[in-house]
Amino acid sequence: MKRKILFLGESYRADAITWMKGLKEFGDFEIVTWELQTPNNSKLNRFRRIAEYFFSPLAIRKIVRKEKPDMVIAERTTSYGFLAALSGAKTIAIAQQGRTDLWPEGSVLLPFKKFIQKYAFKKAHLIHAWGPVMTISMKERGVDMSKVLVLPKGIDFSIFTPSLCNATRIEAIVTRSLQPEYRHDSILKAFSILNQKGIDFSLTIVGDGTRLSFLKDLAKDLQIENKVIFTGRIPNTELPKLLQQSNIYISMPITEGVSASLFEAMACNCYPVVSDIPGNQSWIKHRENGQLIEIDNIEMLAEELIWSFENMESRNNAVLQNRKFVEENANYDINMKIIADKYNELLNSKCEVKKWKKY
Repeated sequence: MKRKILFLGESYRADAITWMKGLKEFGDFEIVTWELQTPNNSKLNRFRRIAEYFFSPLAIRKIVRKEKPDMVIAERTTSYGFLAALSGAKTIAIAQQGRTDLWPEGSVLLPFKKFIQKYAFKKAHLIHAWGPVMTISMKERGVDMSKVLVLPKGIDFSIFTPSLCNATRIEAIVTRSLQPEYRHDSILKAFSILNQKGIDFSLTIVGDGTRLSFLKDLAKDLQIENKVIFTGRIPNTELPKLLQQSNIYISMPITEGVSASLFEAMACNCYPVVSDIPGNQSWIKHRENGQLIEIDNIEMLAEELIWSFENMESRNNAVLQNRKFVEENANYDINMKIIADKYNELLNSKCEVKKWKKY
């Protein structure tokens, strides 16, 4: 009989899909999902979502009683991770998604978030850190590090294959959610500088979010709308082709945990131009295997994009180095097998304890 996992989180997200797919493939788990239904796209909906969140422990406990999952797993320690801790499940794994998950830093809810995160950490039997940068805040929070598994989910190399893009112009791609913290407006303004310099380019912006209309209007105001493609939300199966058609990957978040989007781009031979923050510094060295750009420094971004494109030999060496790195460190087949085995090992140890208590 298959073991069953209840997944708490946004099941449509590419990260979540990869996680669940790997557990089915390598652990033979059956997955049941639950997520908040109210979108977080307006002030009114945010209040509704908070109200839904407040009553959600009752709904989740009801699912646990009905489905009888062997294990509950959840993404984000300050939201679904806390709900997992309240679920009544006997085995719980939670994943920290951001560098700290305590975001935004100036939020009036920060003390409350610290409290619920501490509780989630305490109740979890396994804590995922998708990369080393996440462990820094965990240690500061006094987490029992023996419960922490530091390993990315990895990239499926049968899908994300190297690009054969030999474009004679900048073919850039951005694959991050259209939210303020990803600074798409700075990226558009940098490309406006390139346009003023007469440098040809195409910029593909993948995804959806609260800033879509604003960014489309900004592209028009900057007179680059004919060179910018907004795809909207696409199936994850379409993403590899778009990455393979691009030669430069851009990501300018102001905070970052471990970016699967960066690994996907590296796997497809896109040269990474990313913000100079700890989550990116773990993987990228400036002008060695990519570019690190000061947050909101539009002029620097424009200059480094030009440098990246003009220095073809350096760029080609970097993409080969990056592909080798992700093959060695972010292989989906290897990493998800380790994660699935860890879950089964955790469940087996619980069974052994249960049997021992009977005697």
